[in-house]
Amino acid sequence: METFRSYVDVLLDRLDAHAERAVLRYLDEDVTGGAFAASIYRYARALASFGVTRGALVAMFAPNCADALAIRYATNLLGAATMFLPAIASAEQRAAFVARMQPMWLIAFEETKHLVPALAGARLAYVGTGPARLRLDIRARVQHDLPVQCRARADDLAVIVSSGGSTGTPKASRRSFAAWSTMVSAPSPEDRRQLVNGALAYLSQVLVDNTLMGGGVVVLKPGYDPADTLAAIEAERITDVLLVEPQLFETMDHPDVARRNLSSLRSIAHIGGSAPAILRRRAIARLGPVLTHMYGASEAGLVSVLTPSNYLANPDLLESAGRIRPGVDVRIRRANGTFAREGQHGAIEVRSKAVAQGYYRQPIEAAQKFRDGWCLTGDIGFIDETMNLHVLGRAADVAVIDGVAIGPARIESALCALPDVRYARAVASSDAARGYVWDVAVVPWTGRRVDVARCMRAVESACGVSVARAVRMASMQRVPLTEQGKVNRVAIGFWCRKAVNVRVETDEPAHST
Repeated sequence: METFRSYVDVLLDRLDAHAERAVLRYLDEDVTGGAFAASIYRYARALASFGVTRGALVAMFAPNCADALAIRYATNLLGAATMFLPAIASAEQRAAFVARMQPMWLIAFEETKHLVPALAGARLAYVGTGPARLRLDIRARVQHDLPVQCRARADDLAVIVSSGGSTGTPKASRRSFAAWSTMVSAPSPEDRRQLVNGALAYLSQVLVDNTLMGGGVVVLKPGYDPADTLAAIEAERITDVLLVEPQLFETMDHPDVARRNLSSLRSIAHIGGSAPAILRRRAIARLGPVLTHMYGASEAGLVSVLTPSNYLANPDLLESAGRIRPGVDVRIRRANGTFAREGQHGAIEVRSKAVAQGYYRQPIEAAQKFRDGWCLTGDIGFIDETMNLHVLGRAADVAVIDGVAIGPARIESALCALPDVRYARAVASSDAARGYVWDVAVVPWTGRRVDVARCMRAVESACGVSVARAVRMASMQRVPLTEQGKVNRVAIGFWCRKAVNVRVETDEPAHST
């Protein structure tokens, strides 16, 4: 029987091959492959001295730093499972989430210690802070850095990944070592320089694994800022960037785009929204033909990709989410339970080796999301005659009005065509009882003011009277975002309700900040 080799084995082999070469850039300092591998081995021995063995779960409130990655790989090297915890804003919800996960150890850093619940229900360890007896980094310094044999088995739980939680409490999808190793083993060029400025709790950790396993370099930044992102691309000669959709449009519209040398870029991948074609075209005009649209989810893995070569050959493809990836099965289930034919819209269901094996300690949610090997994404879309996938939006965001399926992009496209509108996002309204289907945030260009009445007329002209009547709208200087960088639906709903109330009271358009 062939011995199982996990992704950690492959990664450590690659670090050994590049022992003298930088594989990480953190706080503008290089970490070589040899130094990083030594850190992993030391942390593995330190974790073992804390009692971490196969079957345990080590969870972290982790900043974007080399130590957090080393601890994750060290944990998996011991055959234990890992999770980067989401920084849920509500202390009560954060405590409930940690309690549900039931980690054996909970690790916090100087930057994240404030996130630890008062009653965590787990053993606490720290890096860079806390009492000396609980300092994992201090204990690691005195350990040997000789190789540690990987104890992971194919079917052992390896990694738990948080969803964005933009529609409520985050879900926690789980994957075995075999499943995770398959997911992060896609080919990756050795000259790749991946900028990682998104929280490790989400897709960033997949990009880190994939880049390091391919022999590339990961450049870690503490968080996202448009000016810092553009500066880092120039200074670090970044080839690949991942941005959540609102971040992409904030970055491309930043004035520094004109003065930064972005010639090293090969791909700016964006996720987290349907991204209307009018905005994608503007991104390409400003950043060059480097835009890569990826459709997927923490539960479903990567489903389809629209690459620069695709849309350069056929500009009409900017309306789509690209070709379905090899090895991924997609079916569209109509409202009556039958499967859609070409061009017919319905609920998107996905099956592949990258699909999660369920949710961790969330059986009710898992039963609703995973059925017979298929992941029910919760999104609405269709497949065209060339096998390109079109995503209309989340099921809650899509409505059939006057016999036509209307998704957020249809509304957003009409608004972004107006000269005063820089960006717009439409999300499902919580006030359906009042006739509102969508709450819409509209962002003006700097120095301009959005006329909400004119915006409503644009929606009516493009989508019809019935759609316009189902829209509640507010002008905002910036779309409110979650920790992951996705739109904050609750906040948009709040401002739209407030704007409508003001307009009713004053009979004038209202603007929010």
